[in-house]
Amino acid sequence: MQYLERALKGPNQWWKYILVPIITFLAQGFLGMLPLGLVIGVIIASNNGEGDFSNILDFEAQGIDLNLGLALMIISFAVGLWVLKAIVEAYHKRTLSEQINGTKKIRWNRFFYAAGIWGGLMLINLIAEYFLNPGDFTLNFNVSTFIPLVLVALLLIPFQTTFEEVLFRGYLAQGVARWTRSRWMAAILPAVLFGLMHYANPEVKEYGFWVMMPHYIIFGVFFGLMAVLDDGIETAMGAHAANNAFIAIFTTSNASVFQTNALFKVKDMAPTLYDLFLFILLGAILISILAKKYNWNFALMNQRVEGDKE
Repeated sequence: MQYLERALKGPNQWWKYILVPIITFLAQGFLGMLPLGLVIGVIIASNNGEGDFSNILDFEAQGIDLNLGLALMIISFAVGLWVLKAIVEAYHKRTLSEQINGTKKIRWNRFFYAAGIWGGLMLINLIAEYFLNPGDFTLNFNVSTFIPLVLVALLLIPFQTTFEEVLFRGYLAQGVARWTRSRWMAAILPAVLFGLMHYANPEVKEYGFWVMMPHYIIFGVFFGLMAVLDDGIETAMGAHAANNAFIAIFTTSNASVFQTNALFKVKDMAPTLYDLFLFILLGAILISILAKKYNWNFALMNQRVEGDKE
């Protein structure tokens, strides 16, 4: 085992695990948003200062092409990932791949396998929902906007999801493991933080904190378990990338964080207890398939993270 154990080596003062996320989010939120800010500035100048720019992510209201807006938004996460990589290398002498699985090599086959399985499960679920409730779906297909959306989603959204996975399931999970020696804590505590990070999402405002937060946190717990059991976060990276790219390409609603030219506009995406149960079921199926494929040992979760701190 090397993924969590890697945090036992090298400089790992506790304050760094507070400072690194703060610096990273500041870089992602300010430096990373500069390209979008410049585009908005040009639009404001061309409109003589007129228009509603209270929500910079409401691209349609600002007259920004939705595909361009999505790309500009994701650039901020690519910047965040680069800053995270640089800062952890400087502060902890730990490379990006060592945050991912504790070694010098990223297991991309696991990334694509998990992405394919989760994408397939989401497609099956979407088809079932469409046939059960066709009135909730409005076809929104336009080839001139849909093809660019597919390209942006498949090529750029993995930067957003990889940033989140490396920060939470990689860096922070390793930090929790170093200080608690608990694999359960390394899976669960970053999942809670991951959920809280989504507090500002429009879905939370639309449907409520206590409705959406269980979805985000359980999502994070699934990914945390996958990371610990697989001794690395590649399967979580793949499933997360497939999840967000699938949503961006196939479904959108007025409350979606991704405002895209998706294939379908969904009338009401308000989550219910049934949706939560179905989500947990699909997550359990994903973990079962991956466990069978990679011979995971669930007893590992109860083993302490062993090794001497340097």
